[in-house]
Amino acid sequence: MHKMKDIRGKLRSLNGRDYGAYQSLLGPYAYPHFRLFIDRIPKDPYAPPHTGIYRVQVPRDYIEIPEGLEQSKIRETAFCDFLARRFFQKSSSLSKGRRGTGYSGIITIAEPGQAILRRSSVAVCDDCIEVRLFAGLPAGGRRIKSDVAEEMLLEELPRIVEQALFKENIDSTELGRHLATAEDADYLRKKLESQDLIAFIADGAVLPRKSGTSDMPLALESAVALRSPEHLRVEFQLPHAGRIQGMGIPGGITLIVGGGYHGKSTLLEAIEQGIYNHIPGDGREQCVSLYQTVKVRAHSGSSVEKVDISTFIKNLPANKDTTAFSTENASGSTSQAASIQEAVEMGARVLLMDEDTCATNFMIRDRKMQQLVRKDDEPITTYIDKAGQLFSEKGISSILVLGGAGDYFEIADTVIQMTGYRPFDVTEKAREIAGMSPAKRTVEDEGCPVTPRERILMPGCIDPYNEYHKKSVYAREVHTIHFGKTIIDLTDVEQLIELSQTKAGIQSLLYVNRYIDGKKTLHEIIDMIMREIDANGLDVIDEKISGHYAEFRGLELACAINRLRGVKMMQK
Repeated sequence: MHKMKDIRGKLRSLNGRDYGAYQSLLGPYAYPHFRLFIDRIPKDPYAPPHTGIYRVQVPRDYIEIPEGLEQSKIRETAFCDFLARRFFQKSSSLSKGRRGTGYSGIITIAEPGQAILRRSSVAVCDDCIEVRLFAGLPAGGRRIKSDVAEEMLLEELPRIVEQALFKENIDSTELGRHLATAEDADYLRKKLESQDLIAFIADGAVLPRKSGTSDMPLALESAVALRSPEHLRVEFQLPHAGRIQGMGIPGGITLIVGGGYHGKSTLLEAIEQGIYNHIPGDGREQCVSLYQTVKVRAHSGSSVEKVDISTFIKNLPANKDTTAFSTENASGSTSQAASIQEAVEMGARVLLMDEDTCATNFMIRDRKMQQLVRKDDEPITTYIDKAGQLFSEKGISSILVLGGAGDYFEIADTVIQMTGYRPFDVTEKAREIAGMSPAKRTVEDEGCPVTPRERILMPGCIDPYNEYHKKSVYAREVHTIHFGKTIIDLTDVEQLIELSQTKAGIQSLLYVNRYIDGKKTLHEIIDMIMREIDANGLDVIDEKISGHYAEFRGLELACAINRLRGVKMMQK
């Protein structure tokens, strides 16, 4: 192992040389209180951060290791998440940032969002804690600037490591709160089913976000804290926070109603993000939903491959087969029907829908439209006529945001009205209105069972090679994957929240190929991959070490495969 001072000597000999000469720095280096492993250096200063890997290993003696870490995955996840945030914050403040061409001068780590996630950027090892970071070695044009590199690696990096990781600089109370928040949320989520609930939002929760493009909480002085309606109030005893109360949403069909801008979609968004544990101060720390909760919407133009949508759509013109429906350009209604069936195929327990992003003709046909357009001329069986069947046959609940479809009152089990960002239980009033003014629409459910057919991935259908026969897979945005010759549009996969999740999803798409044999179903393959990740961590999906991955659900991986144009499947 080289000594720290060796870096200075090497760098000075490289000054002014072509950028590729930085490759001579590869190898391990012993610093006074940690080890630095330079595993991979980009060959171009414009290369994106994930193409370089620098690992810092700090002996456990220098780190405050919480008790019981090895016995609790959620505790270890929260601890690594905490250190990742510390390292990102300290690198942002102590590194001087860009100093030259491209990414020159940057020291950073994959940026965490508001959720506490299992990440590949920090790992707990037998004798140390390992942090995987990126250092943009500096250049002017393509010429090495060794003086700036010395400052980065010999001054800034040691300060960042010391300030971010060493026990004397860690607030034990802050660390404890981070772990306790994750453990409480995890405990709370696991308790939902014992109370026949599908979601819970604690009293005092702050649901509104800073803006439509930010997941940060709205400032407390501007936010309205949630308080549960009395009839929906439930109580839990948490391991750390003790007794809490809040709004429990029971299984079945739940409507969220109210005027525009009163918080309907905000409540739904909190429920859809309740699959994640959130950091202290987020406002949604005690807002949880069942892990198999899926947000569904229409997505015109999406690709569909061999999905049985006959539960909702049949008798299409030209005798188009909807029991094994395929298209490169789905309509709003067919895309929403396919998304529901794909979610059910992967084990969804709760479906979330907001009428603003749904296909109107998929959600309801009122009495007047039924009188004008006969059922014989309408291939769609609308969701209002299938939601009850989904729950009774499959135990799949629905939570729907509605502002103009009062006919749903007749099938609702729970109705929550949002007024000024405060929830009110108006179930009885909605039933009374439904009784006094029945919709008189004809129920158009033809008794078709809700049983999506499992599908088998065909060998060779996940092709990462572009038109130049080079492997080309990358993501610069959370909801867009460049994969081979095509782009996977994940606009409708709203529960993906971090770019690190998308990057892990890309690598998992490549990993899927080793399991495809023309016999295993999509569900079976994804289950195998998720079990591997659960047992061995995110490193299992990549032959190379990476610090740019964060955990995702098998549901999201299935969505990416389903939206991959050119994927081939056959029904089991």
